[in-house]
Amino acid sequence: MARRKEPAIPDAILDQLLAGAEAKTAFDPGGLLDGLKKALAERVLNAEMDHHLGGEGGVENGRNGYGRKIVTTDTGRLELEIPRDRQSSFDPQLIAKYQRRFPGFDDKIISMYARGMSNREIVGHLRDLYGIDVSPDLISTVTDAVLDEIAAWQARPLEPVYPLVFFDALRVKIRDEGLVRNKAVHIALGVRHDGGKEILGLWLEQNEGAKFWLRVMNELRNRGVDDILLAVVDGLKGFPEAITAVFPEATVQTCIVHLLRGSLDFVSYKDRKVVAGALKDIYRAVNAPAAEAALAAFEAGFWGQKYPAIGMAWRRVWPEVIPFFAFPTDVRRLIYTTNAIEALNSKLRRAVRARGHFPTDEAALKLLYLVLNRAEKKWIMPPREWSMAKAQFAVMFGERLKRAAA
Repeated sequence: MARRKEPAIPDAILDQLLAGAEAKTAFDPGGLLDGLKKALAERVLNAEMDHHLGGEGGVENGRNGYGRKIVTTDTGRLELEIPRDRQSSFDPQLIAKYQRRFPGFDDKIISMYARGMSNREIVGHLRDLYGIDVSPDLISTVTDAVLDEIAAWQARPLEPVYPLVFFDALRVKIRDEGLVRNKAVHIALGVRHDGGKEILGLWLEQNEGAKFWLRVMNELRNRGVDDILLAVVDGLKGFPEAITAVFPEATVQTCIVHLLRGSLDFVSYKDRKVVAGALKDIYRAVNAPAAEAALAAFEAGFWGQKYPAIGMAWRRVWPEVIPFFAFPTDVRRLIYTTNAIEALNSKLRRAVRARGHFPTDEAALKLLYLVLNRAEKKWIMPPREWSMAKAQFAVMFGERLKRAAA
């Protein structure tokens, strides 16, 4: 028979706390739980004061009564008695001198913001759930603290070698000079030697071009990246040249998913399924010559003649499609489906749709960074195809892959 697990707080103490009170009111604002939180906070503050006075050696100091401060918590507002000292040198760690929010409250705001809620929605949520009235400006102040975190994250050192890096982009609407404009947010997702995934950076740009891509590559280089073995890109003009200008040994591979989506943009809705099926012969070919023969057959066939722009699109990026055919099926699946970046983009798009458009670039970056940060914490296991991919990379890239493990 399983033994009953002992509670963290003995039942006798809990019974004593509940004596004379209705259990159902324990979680109400100002109820038992808030009373315990207030008592515990004041106990901690007094302990901090004792430590402060005991650590001042021969300096003449002592207690000087209490001051009152109302702090906002995740369940409501509490009025705390803050101990004072005669020399006003006491700065508590639990609730700092000018702090008006209890630890954990800011984290709740940031968590709601990361889920795509606007400032006013967060204000309404806090009012409905906890009976707390805060201003939209307070929400902005709390979330603006993330900007410093973003700057540090964007400048952090990176690994010297990444076997695989996916570069992708999504569009967001941002108010700029009185108009709502479409801007591109670019994401680099790196795969380390051990198969672990890492967001390398986040860049927001209205105009994409070779100069922008070159700046991004140089930034990665300046942060410690010496080599990228395989870069998977979405076929944007000037991107492959910018990558090889900074990482001359990198193999650049066009993302097949993006190429297929771009191809189907030329196709009427009723024809999409059958055209997508016809294109499978190209990217499922056993090698590059067979793939080129399949592309030629598609161009000469009914669908290639009806939609000639598809063949032209594939021909335009064919040098960046060819590397795909050097890999076995398991590795192709890793490159083709790009599950990691697709799942990531899905999360980002949901958050962006919930917001509609952003008032500033900084507001967009805050939200996207927080979504990325939450997603990255859940990445524990490498892709299941990674063992096979690494074995293939070892043959293809030799010493360059070994440097990634050093």
